[in-house]
Amino acid sequence: MNGTAPGPGDGGRVPRMVPPLDPRFRPMAFATAGLAAASEDDGARIPVALAAAQPAGSAWHRRTWVRPAGHPGESTSHRAVERLCKFLLWSRGASRLYVDGPEPLVAYLACHYATTPTGMFDARFMGPLLFGLPFEVVAAPEADFPPEHEATAALGRHLDGCRIGFDLGASDRKSAAVIDGEVVFSEEIAWDPSRQADPQWHFDQVMDSLRRAAAHLPRVDAIGGSSAGVYVDNEVRVASLFRSVPPDAFEARVRGLFRELQAAWGGVPFVVVNDGEVTALAGSMMADTGGLLGIAMGSSQAAGYVDRKGHLTSRIDELAFAPIDDAPDAPADEWSGDRGCGVQYFSQQAAGRLMVAAGIDVDGSSPLPERLVCLQEHMAAGDARAALVYRSVGAYLGYALLTYREHYDLDHLLLLGRVMSGAGGDVIIETARAVLAAEDPVAAEGIAFHVADERQKRHGQAVAAASLPALR
Repeated sequence: MNGTAPGPGDGGRVPRMVPPLDPRFRPMAFATAGLAAASEDDGARIPVALAAAQPAGSAWHRRTWVRPAGHPGESTSHRAVERLCKFLLWSRGASRLYVDGPEPLVAYLACHYATTPTGMFDARFMGPLLFGLPFEVVAAPEADFPPEHEATAALGRHLDGCRIGFDLGASDRKSAAVIDGEVVFSEEIAWDPSRQADPQWHFDQVMDSLRRAAAHLPRVDAIGGSSAGVYVDNEVRVASLFRSVPPDAFEARVRGLFRELQAAWGGVPFVVVNDGEVTALAGSMMADTGGLLGIAMGSSQAAGYVDRKGHLTSRIDELAFAPIDDAPDAPADEWSGDRGCGVQYFSQQAAGRLMVAAGIDVDGSSPLPERLVCLQEHMAAGDARAALVYRSVGAYLGYALLTYREHYDLDHLLLLGRVMSGAGGDVIIETARAVLAAEDPVAAEGIAFHVADERQKRHGQAVAAASLPALR
């Protein structure tokens, strides 16, 4: 399809390679580019500077523009800036959003985060839950912004000694025993943590996995793990795994759960980080490179980034909540309620949604992993409808990469997770590459795609997690 037809927004356009099962998809990158092109043509624009800042000193700057007051595109440009702010918040994490721009824009953003359900979700997550502070929109001249800075840490790549690596996902928990970088034991156990309200249940389940791995080691020198959610200094800040735990029990027991586990293992070096970050670290270790974004398409979308020096950063990389689709009727995330966010495009939720659009008969009450197995069976049998599902995910990915490249200095993309398994994963990559070639040949040449083989999937994440702590 020709990409010059007008789309939603101020000067937007439709994609050249429309996802076959989602013709209304509108890439977020096009909304930004369309606004830029239109406002440059007629000169009716006001510059805007933004900064997303964390209390510890990390801060990231961006510049954009809005239409002046009274312009027909003013409200559209305000929303475009809010979408950019949302991407900054969920890719970086920040308790303060600095804005140097016209007063109506500042008022719009302040109202959004104070009164709208989706804005209030973002503000609560970024403020009290993540950083323990109120979230603030601060009007200030750009000269008064905190300086741009990104903290990095050389976590991982420690392979000496006898180590345990673990990973806590939404549908299974994994553990492995590692001796001098070699996996001597690994296993995967199904669980359903999001429904469990008792913190002791969570403690016992994780402890069970650690003990099962320790039984295969002569001693335990260090423990490293990954888990869905946001973790700072081994403290649980926000995690969907514990969504059923009451707030008082969360504060009393869950927030310090991993420190309690560390104490139970005699205080050995113990590090837990976001699962997406360990995905990126594992990919960096396997490919022996930096500048890598890792994306795992599982129960949700997990993401992580390793900079060009191979270091993890102070970004939170929660791309499941970052917007990639500007269509007004884009699917909504069940947790935040916002539309067009990554989780509905790169996960089992996406596969289940697209199966319905493809006309594949599926029990809507069945768990998402079972629906994915059904999809994979149809794909293996040569069902053209299943191929449309994977082609749609691949088109989403190609267009999302146009946005991701604006926010990440990356040359490498690691893809894994159950959605990427089997022949469908090949279709996703093939389609994403075709989108990049059609829309941005420079990006197509500049991103190397990586996938993990079955052994790397089983062991690479475990080794990367186990390698997080340095021995004393």
